Amino acid sequence: MKRFPLFLFVPALGLGACAGHAAGAPPAALTLARRLADAPQTAAKAVIPGSAAMDRGAAREPAGLAGVDSSAVDSWREGRLYRLETAPGRVSDIMLEPGEALVSVAAGDTARWIIGETSSGSGPGRRTHVLVKPTEAGLATNIIIATDRRVYHVEAASGGDQSVRSLSWTYPDDALLAIRKSAGLAAAGPGAMNVGYSIEGDRPSWRPVRAFDDGEHVFIEFPPGLAQDEAPPLFVRPAEGGTALVNYRVRGRYYIVDRLFSEAELRLGEKPQQVVRIVRADAGHGRRRGS
Repeated sequence: MKRFPLFLFVPALGLGACAGHAAGAPPAALTLARRLADAPQTAAKAVIPGSAAMDRGAAREPAGLAGVDSSAVDSWREGRLYRLETAPGRVSDIMLEPGEALVSVAAGDTARWIIGETSSGSGPGRRTHVLVKPTEAGLATNIIIATDRRVYHVEAASGGDQSVRSLSWTYPDDALLAIRKSAGLAAAGPGAMNVGYSIEGDRPSWRPVRAFDDGEHVFIEFPPGLAQDEAPPLFVRPAEGGTALVNYRVRGRYYIVDRLFSEAELRLGEKPQQVVRIVRADAGHGRRRGS
């Protein structure tokens, strides 16, 4: 079986920095594409090995994982291990934050995985992509991606019939700093942010993307382009039952609520009314803190 070198120690200079080529040879990006296309494949089925507990817990399954060629988006936290499902014959794209510069990529299995790097866009919006492809099913390795902003720890596994087309992240810590600054709020203390909120109920176009708190305020993030006439009022459900309007401020596509709550509802329209619930995971603890 033909083998390919796996890991590239890549300064953020594009694939051309990984290997020189003679005059007239195809560009580095094209060379990578050909390597990915020509890599040996196998139709064998395999059980994807489970990930072991590491650091702050087991490998995290990204949100949005739904089967073949799905896209996964998760929230990045320091020290967390993320799981990437791959498949022979398919390339998975690990997408870094726009403007984030790649420093290096390393992987544990240097013989049976092909890993390359490319970029899209230009200027401040330039985005680095780490491309991952296994040569066969039933493989597992870890990938460490170091950038000028953070370090990503990824546990990659190859199965026979499931893969993630792209894996990317949101960055709640960075978002929180920007929101607090725009709202004139004091900086939160280290480790104060809690992202343990679920979004439930109907799925209107304005359904929030996520919610988190800093120990004093709850921040609710809506999709980009939320129209003013679509902005739904927010109701809190107190521990004693019923609902009550709550004061909040709007900063861009965020609601900033000046208290904590265990459960709240966003409501818009009539007959039928669209209702989206925001529920904190530690609801019992939350009622003692802020509801």
